Amino acid sequence: MISSTQFFAAFVTSMLLAGALTPLMIRAANWFHIYDHPNESHKTHTISVPYLGGIAILIAVSSVTLMGTLLITSGLGYTQLAISILGPSILLGIVGLVDDIRKLSPKSRFFMQSFVGVFTALLLIKTNTVGSPIGLVQLDFLITILWVVGVANAVNFLDNLDGSAAGTVAISALGLTVLTISNGQYLLGALSIVLSGSLLGFLYWNRRPARIYMGDAGALFIGTLIAGLLVRFDPNPISRLSSFSIPILLMAIPILDSAVAITSRFRRGISPFKGGYDHLSHRLLRRGFSKELGAYTLWSLTLTFALLAILVSNVPYDYETPLSVFGLIFWIFLYVKFMQEPDE
Repeated sequence: MISSTQFFAAFVTSMLLAGALTPLMIRAANWFHIYDHPNESHKTHTISVPYLGGIAILIAVSSVTLMGTLLITSGLGYTQLAISILGPSILLGIVGLVDDIRKLSPKSRFFMQSFVGVFTALLLIKTNTVGSPIGLVQLDFLITILWVVGVANAVNFLDNLDGSAAGTVAISALGLTVLTISNGQYLLGALSIVLSGSLLGFLYWNRRPARIYMGDAGALFIGTLIAGLLVRFDPNPISRLSSFSIPILLMAIPILDSAVAITSRFRRGISPFKGGYDHLSHRLLRRGFSKELGAYTLWSLTLTFALLAILVSNVPYDYETPLSVFGLIFWIFLYVKFMQEPDE
């Protein structure tokens, strides 16, 4: 059992640590000339911006989590579980860092993402820690791989506007914190609140005008981490539809962004891996939204879906399925509305 005071301390410590580490990463990026240059058509910035923000997030999350499991909890069980969740995320964070510096091919990135997805699926099935299992091992295995790879890429896709990915995942992680604590999964709650705090500390430097970006290192790290946390979340004994809807609702905006961009590229006959000016943020900007308002809109939609996920988990049984269906219908409505906007 972790107290509310300890949760708050973990949140504040991670936020302050990430906030303090980020300007150091700005200096390191400037020293080693690691920048995101506005040399592609889909970039929304006009000047070169330092990368390496993801390393500040990675260090803050990992150090606060491991320190907390050693100081607050008893036994090695919590520490081993924390390492099993953090390990795959750190590995993909390192892959993202290499991509930020040297630009890996899409095939190389996808291979490493698939490797991490397979490893996570094997670990979860072997330890019987899939939050909402189907009951068929092969199907649980496949769904876990698709979820981890899909969410990691969805968060990476969403990181195309100052503060968009950091703020969105921070809100989703806070929503997951509420859900995990209310269901007695305290370590998952602690990891979630540390992730949220670290992202908010980083967001101080990443909000518009961004002084640093998280890069693929940060996007892949936080995407893999939130995916791993969500797939382990075991909701209250509710309907199968509701139990599966909760993780999807918490990740609704990154999934929506990927769905819109990929659909747009397929209907134009171009590769889904090719960058484009077809994400949610780009479509909002073309409607006349400022970059600040575009980010606030994505955050607000994320908060709406997060509150809906919390409601699904806490309302009486008869209301769970209607709320889950409402969430799906709202997501489809947003998908249709965004797809009506020009692709480029």
